[in-house]
Amino acid sequence: MYEYKTANNFLWITLLYAVTAFVPIYGQEGEVLLPFRFPFPDDMDKVERLDFDKDGDPDAIRYTIHGGIPVMWVDDDDDMKANDWEGDIDNDCVLIDRDKDGTFAGPWDFSVDYGDENSDGVADVQLVVGNGDSAVRNEWDWAADIMWFIDDGEQDANFAYVDWNKIDLKCWEHYGHANFYADYHGQTTFTKMNVSSFRMHDFRYSWENPFYFFDMDGDTHSEMAIRLEDTPVFKNKPEGINGRVDNSLFKDLDEAIDVTFIGVLDKGYISFDLDNDNAPSNEFDFDMSLQFNGEHGYDYNHMKRPFSSIDGLKAADTLMFDSRWRHLSELVYPTRDASWDILFKDGNWEACWFVFDEDDDCARWERVELLQPKELFKTGMRNEGLDHNPQADEIGDRGEFDLDNSGKGNLYIAPFDGRMHLYGAEWGAWRIDQDAYSYQGYGGLYDRSGYVRSQLKAPRFGTVKYSDTDGNGFIDLLEYDLNGDTLFEHTLSFKALGIDDINEIISMQTVDYKELSELYQKMGDAIWDKGQRALATLEGFGLNTAWYAFYKQPKSLREKYSYGYWINFYCYWDLRKFFEKTGNQNMVVATDKAFLSGKWEALPKKK
Repeated sequence: MYEYKTANNFLWITLLYAVTAFVPIYGQEGEVLLPFRFPFPDDMDKVERLDFDKDGDPDAIRYTIHGGIPVMWVDDDDDMKANDWEGDIDNDCVLIDRDKDGTFAGPWDFSVDYGDENSDGVADVQLVVGNGDSAVRNEWDWAADIMWFIDDGEQDANFAYVDWNKIDLKCWEHYGHANFYADYHGQTTFTKMNVSSFRMHDFRYSWENPFYFFDMDGDTHSEMAIRLEDTPVFKNKPEGINGRVDNSLFKDLDEAIDVTFIGVLDKGYISFDLDNDNAPSNEFDFDMSLQFNGEHGYDYNHMKRPFSSIDGLKAADTLMFDSRWRHLSELVYPTRDASWDILFKDGNWEACWFVFDEDDDCARWERVELLQPKELFKTGMRNEGLDHNPQADEIGDRGEFDLDNSGKGNLYIAPFDGRMHLYGAEWGAWRIDQDAYSYQGYGGLYDRSGYVRSQLKAPRFGTVKYSDTDGNGFIDLLEYDLNGDTLFEHTLSFKALGIDDINEIISMQTVDYKELSELYQKMGDAIWDKGQRALATLEGFGLNTAWYAFYKQPKSLREKYSYGYWINFYCYWDLRKFFEKTGNQNMVVATDKAFLSGKWEALPKKK
């Protein structure tokens, strides 16, 4: 059993202060190149080789790096040679005594373990354990990471990215627009928990458990991602800490343990690159995400994944503060093949949220970050508005909220805009960012003051609110605030105009990514076609459409989707204003009907 070291009460100030204030930079002063390889020993002549089993070859290597930081390589596959000065990265483990207290794998220490499941000389599994302060208890520790990377068949030896100057996990560093150094591309799996290893109970479980990336067409990019979450149980959870509470789970555990898991998912996410436009320089361009919430979403305790290579050499344990993570034979997490059904069929979800990246500016590695069903016009991180989530786009995205999951995550295409909508949503909203002024990009960064969005804050913006007033699962009321004063000056009601709001439901249980992508293709083409019919209608009443020359020239499927929408909307607005100004109220109503139904041909022709 490991030894737990107590400390004085620790005041947890902010997430970022922990990350930036307590992780020093060890690299050479003035060095600016990215540190990809593990550092060389300070002195090659002082490399110490340990032979635990007395068979004549080393089982571990010890030396210092960065001017005095102790490291130890443990040879888990017994292939280390007498003159080796570093381990291999197919089946060995490196331990770094980051705080130089004489013990490995303790507070503030950093460790990386590799496993070669099929003995082909290429690692299939990587575990990174980056510990934080021993005094941070009963809550998340964002300075700490326990992260498994599992290669699902690519055999590319690319896992997490570590900044070896800082000796810190930096998986979110990237080249160019969104080419992340960590292997978030293609067909990859990882699990992740933000807590120090010596506070955690069962290493077979995790919080993001797992995160799947799907390469649906073999181009090495990810067209789909699924993230399943098992929110941890915290012992003596403080107020305001996001987590579960069940102190009975800790009664038979060591006093040092503050975090455990129950093996039940309470959140699930899925994201799609519907137009499959990812490519070099545009590696991540997810268009749509769904989030499912439910305290008892899915019990996955039966989903055990055996591993043969992650049970390490026990002889090195005496040099470690906590070696439990070194000796596992399995992990427990939902399988890749089952993840879709967990979301759309087998899960016991209580709510479903939907978001669509209408300004097409999201380049995050995991998903389009979800808007939340909060205050419509409040903006800013953690300010109880739609964009309450620090990583959400303040404006530009469209969110819809099924607060009782009556629609089971199913979708439909509405004639009034030709877009996908969430079946069962009671309401939703689109904060318009027509030219991506408030560009989201990757999303933000961390500094000592906390999370900072890398976005311009818009002085004002238009908003469209969507409502299902009769509870049948389909939008039947649109409200527009187009001048940004937070007051709706224009309303369209399906009921008042006598228009049926029922649409064909897209069953997410039975479709797959390929079908959704094909559906998006048809949707983009249909929106563009409707825009052309709107232009012809406008011209039929003698109104000039050359004003919209820019929108008449789409160069991609996404532009057909977007430009077609705006052509349709501008034509509607021009016709409506024209009839209002010419005093033809009947034609105003007819224009509203034509717009909502998507049937411009139904508008009476000019005589």
